[in-house]
Amino acid sequence: MQIEFFMAMEPPTVTHQQKKITYINGKPHFYETPDLKDARAKLEAYLSKHVPKEQFNSAVRFVTKWCFPIKGNHKDGDYRTSKPDTDNLQKLLKDVMTNLGFWKDDALVCVELCEKFWAEIPGIYINIKELPINGHFKSENESW
Repeated sequence: MQIEFFMAMEPPTVTHQQKKITYINGKPHFYETPDLKDARAKLEAYLSKHVPKEQFNSAVRFVTKWCFPIKGNHKDGDYRTSKPDTDNLQKLLKDVMTNLGFWKDDALVCVELCEKFWAEIPGIYINIKELPINGHFKSENESW
């Protein structure tokens, strides 16, 4: 099984790492800031249109391309080397996808490729492909 789609949008730059902490009776409690809640809601709204009819239940390869609106002297397709970090972008995205039922658990993501670019058409490209059970491709002709 494989799905692929592009969500034309301005990708959120607020990440899961931006949760806040407060202490109640000496115990830490984490909470989401309003900006983080907005980013989660935005991703949920866009991703909900692409939830597969059948969720992934085995190992997957997860490819994402974050395309941010061009700023400054950047050109379409230039790598974005500024924050947010790719690992922080991915965490919120995968959490939302898990909650929406793309897969049983995001621990199923065994291969992950994440890139971020400056782009004339901003958005997030996603490709999810089920991997073979034995961990090897079926033939030499099958590739990424």
